Amino acid sequence: MGVSLKDIAQRAGVSLATVSNVVNGYRPVGEQTRRRVQQAIDELGYTPNLSARHLRRGRTGIIALAIPELNNPYFAELADAAIREAAGLGYTLVMESSGADRDLELMLLDGSRRHIIDGLIFSPVRITRADVLARTGTVPLVLIGEGVYDVPHDHLAIDNVAASRAVVEHLLALGRRRIAFIGAGDGQDRQSAHLRLRGYQEALTAAGLPVDARLVVATEQFGRRDGLLAMRHLLALDPPPDAVFGYNDLIAIGAIRAIGEAGRRVPVDIAVAGIDDIEEGRFSTPTLTTIAPDKEHIGRFAVQRLVALIEGAPLAPPADLHLPFRLEVRESTGGPTYRSA
Repeated sequence: MGVSLKDIAQRAGVSLATVSNVVNGYRPVGEQTRRRVQQAIDELGYTPNLSARHLRRGRTGIIALAIPELNNPYFAELADAAIREAAGLGYTLVMESSGADRDLELMLLDGSRRHIIDGLIFSPVRITRADVLARTGTVPLVLIGEGVYDVPHDHLAIDNVAASRAVVEHLLALGRRRIAFIGAGDGQDRQSAHLRLRGYQEALTAAGLPVDARLVVATEQFGRRDGLLAMRHLLALDPPPDAVFGYNDLIAIGAIRAIGEAGRRVPVDIAVAGIDDIEEGRFSTPTLTTIAPDKEHIGRFAVQRLVALIEGAPLAPPADLHLPFRLEVRESTGGPTYRSA
């Protein structure tokens, strides 16, 4: 038979109400009393029934993380941090994959799981600011990624323009002048692609270099195959680029494959860089220079903000929050060889 709050109250010599206040955080309790209750909890090995607690508050104890694709390592690494943070706060996190499908994203945005989840962390690709403003769902929402900006919800992302400029400035400092960009998007809904392209263009312009439209390649998706096919196209140019900036690490890794197949060398002939700092890039041959967002911080902070919304904690007004990133210089642009611990 499990340990009850009544058992804890008897062990600590306090009222049942006091134990409930300590366990559930309803009201402040004196420090000495709180310690006595906590000691009783530890001695008896009490573990709270989180499901019952959530139900008493009219909640399910479940939050969702909706991402464009489950097989993208960036989202897998971010989700790992979010799951651990949710568990630490007494919530279960479930995953949703939109497949970057606009109709499914709209369903998720309007709360298609509103009777199941208490809140949603959402990384959209196809929906627009107008879609978010027209939202009718009432489930608490935190947005991550670069899909939409300037909406009445917390939005966590890196500064994509600044991140892209940092990559291109690094390539320029190496003496590269024909720098290609793989991963441009044709639709207005692909906001992240537009932002990263803008950073690329701004860095070239600031260096006094023209933006050569032939070196900007749009892709349907953002995977390894997209990078490989785009790089084959770039290699057919005369002259080909001497550096390539991929929209993300998967595109950059695909580009490295195409360069090797063509008998060219990275970085001697063509330097390559990406964005995301996925683990695969740390063990690729060569290892990949990349922008490293703090995925751990993004995942944990998104959960913290969402839980605070669910539980009615006082918060600052919703805002676009730019989270930190750093440039990791590795072998693909002439950086040091990666050594595992």
